[in-house]
Amino acid sequence: MVERATTVVLIVDDVAAMAEQYAYDLKRIGEYDTLVATGGAEGLEVIESETVDCVILDLEMPGVDGFEVLRRLQQGGSEIPVIVYTGTGNYDRCIQAVRLGAYSFIDKAESMERVVQEIENSLERGRLVAEVRTLRRNLGSESPLIGDSKVMQRLHEAIGRVAPIPSPVLVVGESGSGKELVARELHRLGRPSGVTSRRSDDAPFVAINCAALPESLVESELFGHERGAFTGASTTRKGAFEAAGKGTLFLDEIGELAQPVQAKLLRVLEQREVTRVGGNRSFGIHARVVAATNRDLEADVAAGRFRQDLYYRINVHVIHVPHLRDRLSDLPVLTRHFLVTTCESFGVRQKSITADAVQALMSYGWERNNVRELRNIVERMIIASDNDEIQVMDIPAEIRGTDQGTTVSAAATFQEQKAEAERRIIIAALERNDWYVTRTAKELGLADHSSLLKIMRRHGIERREE
Repeated sequence: MVERATTVVLIVDDVAAMAEQYAYDLKRIGEYDTLVATGGAEGLEVIESETVDCVILDLEMPGVDGFEVLRRLQQGGSEIPVIVYTGTGNYDRCIQAVRLGAYSFIDKAESMERVVQEIENSLERGRLVAEVRTLRRNLGSESPLIGDSKVMQRLHEAIGRVAPIPSPVLVVGESGSGKELVARELHRLGRPSGVTSRRSDDAPFVAINCAALPESLVESELFGHERGAFTGASTTRKGAFEAAGKGTLFLDEIGELAQPVQAKLLRVLEQREVTRVGGNRSFGIHARVVAATNRDLEADVAAGRFRQDLYYRINVHVIHVPHLRDRLSDLPVLTRHFLVTTCESFGVRQKSITADAVQALMSYGWERNNVRELRNIVERMIIASDNDEIQVMDIPAEIRGTDQGTTVSAAATFQEQKAEAERRIIIAALERNDWYVTRTAKELGLADHSSLLKIMRRHGIERREE
């Protein structure tokens, strides 16, 4: 949904002259579109029939007063921010209105600049609340892979094609690019072995980081062990293959496995059965294997570091995960996603981020740790900033002070690089202009907002639901 080019403010006051003056001043100073209602009942009718972004509401009115308007809006589930104003100086009644759902209160004698600022604050809070709600709704129920860029669209398409197929999958990508998220998405969209419906929530997802396991324990972790198989094996233990059951076994950084373990893993994948360390019995395995690596396994095969037969066994289907610098147009939504989830995780108040700060983040190279580095930077900014809005000065100096440009993958074609650059320019401009299309078109020097809308449609850029 593309947001309108102007904000509509409704003034509800039984004193027509006061309402009209407010409407005139708000249009002149705030550049808002304004509507006027000379009573509570009329105000509710306007809200019902027109699109209103913010309401300035008088409390003291005959008939349906401001308190009744607030009650009815609350009962109807309205999320339009309401600012109450008073000329009596009775702020106890204003506080009562806030308890009924009003965003804030002002005095009728306040300067119009102060009123405009209060309106902008209420709109920003509404946008943040809507974004939090959307992300909460998406968490756990939608794909954890965030982004609408062309490369991410292709990634989703590849996952959708491969997910229902039980064959092994090799996920390739740089460190921090989201390889485990891809594996979990394959699991979420796949099917348990022998089941025709979509994968049930009970099907296990077992992740093993091959690079983090001591060589002496790798076989035990993967295949399990019998009691007394080695010193310290006081009980029988199932390995990852057995634990995964009919679900998914994710072998992260498979290229780090030692050659002897590679040979045993190959035998398990070929025979579809596993024997615990120190045991004689074999157990059939049904889990789908998804492996991941940030290494060039073909080069490792050529150098003799990785078994060629195992490589051919695990790369039946290959999914390449794009690095962040090839999809910088996704950075704004990724940043806000991490802001919301991190604030929720830490139990701190929600924070927003300025367009300038987002632009600064988009100018960084992100070559060290991709999306994981972005997530860590967002966490640092949340902890370091005392304000509700993260600004450029809150970005760590080592990132803010760089000017690395935007490197792209050599594998990307000229047309792909051109499309991503154009998409990034459009999104950055929309961010600077709070996604007001007309204002953004003017900044970019386009003929009118229709020209920008055409470009947005071509790149799949949509105003997210608020």
